Amino acid sequence: MNLTITKDNVHLLLPGKIASVSAMYADDHGCSIMEAMLLFYASDTYKQLQIEETKLWHLGPVALYEIWRANHK
Repeated sequence: MNLTITKDNVHLLLPGKIASVSAMYADDHGCSIMEAMLLFYASDTYKQLQIEETKLWHLGPVALYEIWRANHK
């Protein structure tokens, strides 16, 4: 079994992280998780998260949320 993360399989790691980040945003901003997810999917943080070479997929949801918040002002 190959456990290497590549540009072809990094997408498999993202749904759980995105759900957690969106839930944090929704709690902090009083919006629905769906609204938060739509905002996250439109963000530069998400664009970078999709790129395996950035290694953002290594980060946990709290760190990703902090990056998103810092860039989402």
